Amino acid sequence: MNSVAPLKPTHRFDSSEWQMRVDLAAAFRLAVKHDWHEAVANHFSLATANDGSKFLMNPKWMHFTRINATNLLHLDANDEATMNRPDAPDLTAWCLHGRLHKNLPQARCILHVHPKYATAIASLEDPEIKPIDQTSARYYNRVAYDLGYTGMASSDDEGDRLARIMGNKSIMMMGNHGVLIVGRSVAEAYDKLYYLERACQTLVLAYSTGKPLHVMSHDVAERTAREWEDYGEQDVAHFEEMKLVLNAQDAGYAA
Repeated sequence: MNSVAPLKPTHRFDSSEWQMRVDLAAAFRLAVKHDWHEAVANHFSLATANDGSKFLMNPKWMHFTRINATNLLHLDANDEATMNRPDAPDLTAWCLHGRLHKNLPQARCILHVHPKYATAIASLEDPEIKPIDQTSARYYNRVAYDLGYTGMASSDDEGDRLARIMGNKSIMMMGNHGVLIVGRSVAEAYDKLYYLERACQTLVLAYSTGKPLHVMSHDVAERTAREWEDYGEQDVAHFEEMKLVLNAQDAGYAA
């Protein structure tokens, strides 16, 4: 597998933090490539501290095409003065990502977007990702569902509520809203989001035929989901390959 060598870090960051910045910046550019982005909304974050209290996140209202490794914010979930600073992040991002990083140990990387197909499925009365093919079966019994949307996540209480719903899962279908993915790395979170949107695209197309879905049995769906989990480091290879694609087209994300 080819490895993407990061550009030389500036004096402001050590090599470990610089690689995290490069990876997260790549995720923003890939979101644009896949048409997951929405104007200057939505947010990605990556924990830099072991307890998740410190994390990288996109600056307030900056388009994903302009985000790079250097201009990512480095925030502290325990810093109560964060929102009073001139470079404060978006309020909803702070309330959501800050609380999730603080409450969920598995939330090293958090990707929150409103992609077309996943949001369409999340907007149904029944937003379950039904196992109708190999890709959708990856998520069988592995998704949290939030059907309690009451408005934008502009309070710590809302962030805490969503953390409770997520629990020990890594994917949330946010009813009337979008999707939330957490992972142990940017590569893992990106891969889960990529295939989730593909699964939802297949579901939308299947629903659009008006014909009954051919849903897998519990045993087949569960076995397929476990096979995905045991498939090795495909997520790492997938992300590294996509960074190579970015490097050939526009390596500005690593600046």
